[in-house]
Amino acid sequence: MNNQLIWKDEYNIGVDIIDNEHQRLFQIINNLFALSRAKKTNPKAYQDGIKFLKEHAMSHFEDEELYMQSVNYEGLGTHRRLHKGFREETLPALEEELIREAYSQASIEHFLGVCAGWLIGHTRTEDLAIVGDKLSKWEDLLPDEEIKAMQTVIISLIRDMFQLESKVLSEAYGGEKLGKSVYYRLVYDADVQDKQWEILLVLEEKFLINTVGKIMGFSSDELDIMLINASRYIVKQFVWRVMQYFPSLKIYEMREENLLTYDKFLDVFENKHPQVSLLFDTGAGYFSYCVIAPHLLEKGVGVPIGVDNAMTEIERYLLKRERSGKPKILVVDDSVTIRQGLKNLLSKDYDVNLANSVVAAIRAITLEKPDLVLMDYEMPVCDGRYALEMLRSEEEFASIPVIFLTSRGDTESVNRVLNLNPEGYMLKYLSPTEIKNRIDGYFKKKQMMNGKENK
Repeated sequence: MNNQLIWKDEYNIGVDIIDNEHQRLFQIINNLFALSRAKKTNPKAYQDGIKFLKEHAMSHFEDEELYMQSVNYEGLGTHRRLHKGFREETLPALEEELIREAYSQASIEHFLGVCAGWLIGHTRTEDLAIVGDKLSKWEDLLPDEEIKAMQTVIISLIRDMFQLESKVLSEAYGGEKLGKSVYYRLVYDADVQDKQWEILLVLEEKFLINTVGKIMGFSSDELDIMLINASRYIVKQFVWRVMQYFPSLKIYEMREENLLTYDKFLDVFENKHPQVSLLFDTGAGYFSYCVIAPHLLEKGVGVPIGVDNAMTEIERYLLKRERSGKPKILVVDDSVTIRQGLKNLLSKDYDVNLANSVVAAIRAITLEKPDLVLMDYEMPVCDGRYALEMLRSEEEFASIPVIFLTSRGDTESVNRVLNLNPEGYMLKYLSPTEIKNRIDGYFKKKQMMNGKENK
C-alpha cells in the first residue's frame, strides 16, 4: 500500500486554527500509512496511532465548530452532524473491524482508506464552504427522520436477503475509496417530468463474494463475469425492494444501468448533490447506497411501515384515501402520448396512475388496487389478452374491471376483444369528450348498481 496524503495550498481556508490542524491530521494519517507499509508491525503501534488521530480529530472538531459559531455560519448544524457521524458511527465501526480482524492488512487498509477519503472530501468541500469558497455537498440531504427510515429498510433487507447484521458507518458517505469495489449506477423514472431516481452503489468485492458468490457456491476470491452478472440482478432486486417500502412513490421503471470506473463514479457523485449517502459495514464487506433524486426534497419519500408504526401509518393512509375520495384508474399503454393524454384528461376527477407495460401494470395493481384499468390491447411482447388472463388467474385481482383501449374498430377485431369478457372496450381515436363521458358513465353506472345492492 503506497498511499500518501499530499497537502495542497487549495485546502487552506485562511483560518490558521483550522488549516494548521488539517495539516497535522494529514501527517498523522501519513504516519499510519507508513506503518501499513512495514512488513511486521505490532498492533500496539496502530492502536497508539489511531488513539492519537482520534484525539486530534475530536479537538479539531470542537475548535472548528466554535469558529463557525463565532462567525454565525449558516451551515453549522449540518457540519456538526457530519462531525458527529464520523465521531460516533464511522470511527467506532472501523475500530471494531480492526479488532475483529486482528489488525489484518485488509482491515487496516479499510480504516486508512475511509479516514483519508473522509478527511480529503471534508476539507475540500465542507471546510471551504465555511469561508464561502465552496458549496456544502450535504445541503440537500433528506431530513434526518427519512434518512433513518431508509437506513432501517436497508439493514432489514440485508438481513433478509443475505443473513448479515449490518451497521451504518456514515450517513454522509463522501465517495471515498473502500478498497477493491464495483461501482454501479441505476436510473429509474416514471411518466412524470423531473421525477427521477439515480441510485449509486459501491459494492466492495469482498461483499459480493461473501453474499452473491456464497449463494452461487463461488470458491474464488476474485470477481468474474458470471458473478458480476448475477450480482447485477440481485442488486436490482434489492434496490426495487428498498423503493417499495416508501408509499409516496408511484410507478418507477429502470431506464438505465451502468458499471462505472471509480473516476466515473466520483465524477457523477461530485457533480450532483445526493439526498441520501449511506455507508454500511455488513461484517462481510462494505456497501454504500446513494440516492440522487432532488424532487424528494419537495415532499420526502414518506415513512416506511414497520412493527412499531404500522397502526399509525395505516390509519393515516386510510384518512388520506377518504379525503381524496377519487376513484383510482390505472392507464396501461406503451405510448407515452396516450398515457399522458389520458392522465391530463382524467386527473381532475380521478386518481390516475400510469404503466408502460404489462409487467409495470401488474406491479401497480399489486401495490394499489385500482377501481378501473384502461389497458392497451395491442401492446408488444405481452398484449392485453395475456394481461387479462393473468389478472383473472389471481383471486385477489379477478374482479378488477378492465376496459380495453384499441385502435381497431372492425367487427372481427372488436369480437376478438369482447370474447375475453372485459368490462368493455374503447377506441383510441374517440374525441377526448367522448372518452371522458364513457369513463364518467361507467362510474355512474357502477355507483347506481352499488346503491341498489345496498338497499
